[in-house]
Amino acid sequence: MYVKQLAKLMNVTADTVRHYTRVGLLNPVRSAENGYQEYTKQDQQRLKFIISARQLGFSLKDIQQIVDESEQGNCPCPLTRKLIAKRLEETEVLFQETLKLRNRMHAAITQWETSVDGANASDVCSLIESFVDPINDSVNKEQRNDD
Repeated sequence: MYVKQLAKLMNVTADTVRHYTRVGLLNPVRSAENGYQEYTKQDQQRLKFIISARQLGFSLKDIQQIVDESEQGNCPCPLTRKLIAKRLEETEVLFQETLKLRNRMHAAITQWETSVDGANASDVCSLIESFVDPINDSVNKEQRNDD
């Protein structure tokens, strides 16, 4: 099967199939007749694996490591567990940072509901320039009190 056929079958774009081929995760054979890359059932299974791994947050580097481990005849499950734990830890940090941003946005909306629009030419936007982050402000006050 050709790039477009595999892409359609797996519900991805042809560019996605080409990308995974370029990075070496898919290994089609070149047709002697027309020079086109032909993908096998094994490539289809590999693409299904890649799609599932990406949905779980694995990077292409992670996926390559898992594939390499398997191709060396080793069980990739211990490595997979280690990698997913690392991705989960990274995701948790990002999630916490996003929650903090969300809270700052809510605080800004609350502060700005009663603010008057500034007309000072030296201000870019008085709303942003006058914003006081309640979380960081309380942390800064605690630090000043400790000094």
